[in-house]
Order: sequence, then C-alpha cells, then structure tokens
Amino acid sequence: MSASGDGGPPARAKPSVGEVDVGDATTRYLLYGLLPSWFVPGVADWVMHRRTRIEETAGTKESLILPHCLKGVGGAPTLMMAEVGLPIALTLRYEVNPLLLSVQLGGAAVHEATALWDVRTAVESEREVKPVEQHIHSFLESLPFAALASLMCLHADQVKSLLRGGRGDPDAWRLVPRRRPLSRGYLAGIAAAIGTCVLLPYGEELLRCVRTGRRNRKNDKNARSDAARWSPARSGKGR
Repeated sequence: MSASGDGGPPARAKPSVGEVDVGDATTRYLLYGLLPSWFVPGVADWVMHRRTRIEETAGTKESLILPHCLKGVGGAPTLMMAEVGLPIALTLRYEVNPLLLSVQLGGAAVHEATALWDVRTAVESEREVKPVEQHIHSFLESLPFAALASLMCLHADQVKSLLRGGRGDPDAWRLVPRRRPLSRGYLAGIAAAIGTCVLLPYGEELLRCVRTGRRNRKNDKNARSDAARWSPARSGKGR
C-alpha cells in the first residue's frame, strides 16, 4: 500500500524548512549549470581550430563534422550539432518518456561515434591536435552522458517504462508537451546562447574553410594548366 492510499507510487514528502529537494536541485543544475556551461568548451574548441588554421589543413571535412558538415554538403545541418541539439530541444519542450529517452540515448551514442570520427579526421590531416584541444573534446564528449544520466535518475519511472517497451502507458511513444513549460525568457536565453556561441563562430569557421577550399582548387587548376602549357614547349626544345 502506498503512502497516498490509492495504490499508486508513494507520495513524496515535501522537504521541511532548510532541507533541499534533490529532484528540484538536479533540475536547476541541468537547466542553469550543465546546459549553459556546455557552450564554454564549444567556444574553446572553435578557438583551437582557428589557432591551428583548420581551413589550411583538415578544412571543410572536419569543419563540417563538429558544427561541421560532410565534404561537399555545403550549408547542411552539422552532424554533432544536430545529434546533441535535437534531444536538447525536445527535452526543453516535452515531457521525458520512453520516446524521448530513446531519442536521447540514440543521440548520445551517435554523438560519441561522430566524436571519434572527428578526432581521427583531425589527426589524419596536417592539423596539430594539441593536448589542450583533446582535453576540451573530453568535456564535449562527457557532458551529454552527464546530462542523460541525471535525467534518467530524475525519471526512473520512465526508464522502467522504456525497459518494459512502454507497455501500459498510452503516452509512452508520443511527444507530450511539458506540464510545467519553461519560461519564454529562459528559452530565449538558450536560443541567444546557441546563436552567439555555436552558430556564429562555427558558421564563420565553415565560411573560412569553404573560401580556402575554393582558392586552393583554383590555384591547383591554374598550376595544372601552366604545367600543360609548358610540357609541349619543353618537348620541342628537347628535339
């Protein structure tokens, strides 16, 4: 029998004066600590890319993986940004349930695989990946797991529902708007931070990579053209 007397889960006692509700504290940590702090290593990684002149080495290929794209895709949504951004956007607007947990778990797994690809792309190029940048990457890779682990602790009942395949829960596999929506001010602040700390710097990086790639292709084309003109002339002199 539950404390509420209705056969449901035990009612959570309200914290007394001076006590801290762990659930509320964890939620505040996620919203006002972990998520905003995520932008710091993101900007730091852009700084490292700029210092090591990514446009002259790995170029568009690497720049399109992180807030990056695949070579030749041009302004398409970038991989790692989408892999993290979609679960975050859904979590800010909808209730955590088996569907949302599945999206979060899938995003975290694909994000980790892409992170390995990103580092390998950088290492195989001529760009030097210094220890500081590798340490920055460790934050970018671990923060999604930290956020997901906290969410799963907060919503243990939904984790159990996911393990049962959502049986018995009609809302398990559909998006349910948050019962307590986040304030417009908070959402606007997060959107402004994304624009300032993600879209703006990495858009600038991508533009540099594209411009340098075009210039290098033009120079290569001119060099081949010059080589083709000089080759017959040299052959004639040899006779």
